[in-house]
Amino acid sequence: MITSQRLPASLTPLDTALAAVLRGVAPVAPVTLPLADALHCIAAEMPPLRAHPPHDVAAADGWAMRANDLVGASFYAPLPLTEAPTWVDAGSAMPAGTDCVVDADMVDTSGPIVQVLAEVIPGQGVRRAGNEIAEGRAVTDAGRPVQPRDLLLARGAGVAALLVRRPRLRIVNLPGGEATATFIADVARSAGADVTRSEAPGRDAAAIVAALDASADLLLTIGGSGVGRNDAAVAALSARGEVIAHGIALQPGRTAALGRIGETPVIALPGAPDQAFAVWWALGLPMLDRLTDRQPRQTRALPLARKIASSVGIAEVALLMHQHASWATLALGELSLDAIARAEALLIVPGSTEGFAAGTVVDAYMLRE
Repeated sequence: MITSQRLPASLTPLDTALAAVLRGVAPVAPVTLPLADALHCIAAEMPPLRAHPPHDVAAADGWAMRANDLVGASFYAPLPLTEAPTWVDAGSAMPAGTDCVVDADMVDTSGPIVQVLAEVIPGQGVRRAGNEIAEGRAVTDAGRPVQPRDLLLARGAGVAALLVRRPRLRIVNLPGGEATATFIADVARSAGADVTRSEAPGRDAAAIVAALDASADLLLTIGGSGVGRNDAAVAALSARGEVIAHGIALQPGRTAALGRIGETPVIALPGAPDQAFAVWWALGLPMLDRLTDRQPRQTRALPLARKIASSVGIAEVALLMHQHASWATLALGELSLDAIARAEALLIVPGSTEGFAAGTVVDAYMLRE
């Protein structure tokens, strides 16, 4: 019979827990995905693009001419042409020997001789070769999330697929944790993971063991990591694999656990949304960033509007909002759903400090990149 586990007398420091779960974890192999599937994935090495457009093209409808031939033309002194110019549509290649496009209303074609009514400058109405995409440009830098604007660039260059890293993330949800599991799945997908979900048929350890499919690069369980009678996720992990730490010095989220099943790292998230959110940021995202070989996440350094006081020995999650060129604290340690929704940045206050004095400049992770 498998019984639930109680938290140890002392909690594992966050840095120690993170180092333990990251040990031996390497980036996943890149895969080639169609552009639509590559969105939000983390770019691998990108081949250089060819210049686009490959030659000069018309940027607008009009008459293709050579600017030096039109010097002095005006409404008061129309310039007659010895040969009729060539009409071009926007996007079409510029004829040889031309370097500008003259608007239709600047050319009089009503008489037997075509007359130009204005002079133009070289390049007017023309999109030069390489103007849209420079020769050798990459769609994006390796280690960066693929954004919609990157896909626009790829489509403009005629690229149909991208080389990206997209780790396989499996979420095992225990009954009662639907809202939290959906939230974590959504944020994991937006961070570049290929997410699959399964539901444990019950909250007892045997039911959870049966659902712990480790055929993924990272396995998450949602709920059942506490010490109540119905909290058996950690006991199930112990029966199926190895428990590295249960009880993390993190607020909220101290009942989280870490382990492995074979080579697959496992993070047991609490079922409460605020605790799962904190553990995901403190442990889940660093793991995903290692698997994707992601570049460091964006931070912003601003002074604190007010003092942040925290407990020594416990890392605490603070949610921040930009206000008057400083960080205002929305929540610390206890995170309401409203604060999670409104927050612009997140700060993990180290357990080695008692917090930060007002005016201290802190680097906070941006929640809205």
